[in-house]
Amino acid sequence: MSVSSAFQRFIAKETSAGIVLIAVTLAALLMKNSWMSGFYDSFLHTPVVIQFGALEIAKPLLLWINDGLMAIFFLLIGLEVKRELVEGNLNSVSQMTLPGIAAIGGMLIPALVYCFFNWGDETAMRGWAIPTATDIAFALGILSLLGNRVPLSLKVFLMALAIIDDLGAIVIIALFYTVELSTLSIWVASIAVATLFAMNRLGVFRRGAYVIVGVVLWVSVLKSGVHATLAGVALAFMIPLKSINDRGEVFSPSKKMEHDLHYWVSFFILPLFAFCNAGIDLRTISLSQLAAGAPMGIIFGLFVGKQFGVFGLSWLAIKLKIASMPKGATWASLYGVALLTGVGFTMSLFVDSLAFEDEALYKGADRLAVLIGSLLSGVAGYLMLYFGTKPQEDDDVIYLPSSVGSTMESLTQSAAWFKDQPPKLK
Repeated sequence: MSVSSAFQRFIAKETSAGIVLIAVTLAALLMKNSWMSGFYDSFLHTPVVIQFGALEIAKPLLLWINDGLMAIFFLLIGLEVKRELVEGNLNSVSQMTLPGIAAIGGMLIPALVYCFFNWGDETAMRGWAIPTATDIAFALGILSLLGNRVPLSLKVFLMALAIIDDLGAIVIIALFYTVELSTLSIWVASIAVATLFAMNRLGVFRRGAYVIVGVVLWVSVLKSGVHATLAGVALAFMIPLKSINDRGEVFSPSKKMEHDLHYWVSFFILPLFAFCNAGIDLRTISLSQLAAGAPMGIIFGLFVGKQFGVFGLSWLAIKLKIASMPKGATWASLYGVALLTGVGFTMSLFVDSLAFEDEALYKGADRLAVLIGSLLSGVAGYLMLYFGTKPQEDDDVIYLPSSVGSTMESLTQSAAWFKDQPPKLK
């Protein structure tokens, strides 16, 4: 087997993105806690300047990654959310009831747990949203390790929950992590959004045209005081899901862009973000610092708040017959998936970077808390699903390749295929 074919087989696996994230996280921790610490810090603070006449954007590399590359990540999130809302697992009330209720619990209860530890501390309270996030790549990667122990319905449930989680994160960032606004930049951003909307309605199908206006939108949002990643979401919702090209062929610019971005985000943007944000100097963190309100709120919010929020509200909705148990799932398997939602990792680190911009504030204890809470949730969820469930019959487990390339699209297609099959006589 050639190196290129082995690499292609590796990145095609559901677990690969999680493996890469773990590897770069360990590399960052190793560099930060060794003689390479100086090189690591110099890399993060490399000045990068882009200037066009009077317009200048000067930031260290770390902020270019957090504000720039993560906007592309949120563009992908926006494309996935739009597809799921229009034709996927969130396009009807019945399909989104249980994951919607679970997602509300998964955001509300962790936030309350965090507030319990930090009430009265105005600085620490800025981090209340950190434990509300779920890293879908990691969570689905762990599920894939369990093979046929987890029914497809639960994978789709977790995917839908994570999408609603992402929508919640977008709203939280817009409402609570916005600084002083620039009126001029807001006007430019509004004109850019209006232009994108007009392009959509006029049937413009070339993705390059949307990207050009999207860059203007990103710069104006960056300068406005609203977090720049929201520009990616706005752009995503304006790219047509269905269009007709100049040859009269029906195709999807949105799905094509989602396909093109998926591997770049999974194997470059998120790993680079994790590498730059997970480098914590463990030598400077004491147990007393880790036991402070903010770190404790993050750990307990992710590990305790997430599982009780997701499972508790799911249990209540099913018992009250507001929603039904996912096909083939048991209370044990549903609880195991609820545990996995506490794997916040990259999303929690991102919100942490917005909440606590001063790295000296907690000296890395807040970011270490994200890693600890995520690790506890991931290990506990895996063990619960491995020992608390039995393998499903082969007929109840469907594996289909994805035509788009993303895990979420693959699950959407699999769920649709599975749902349309006639029942088998035994």
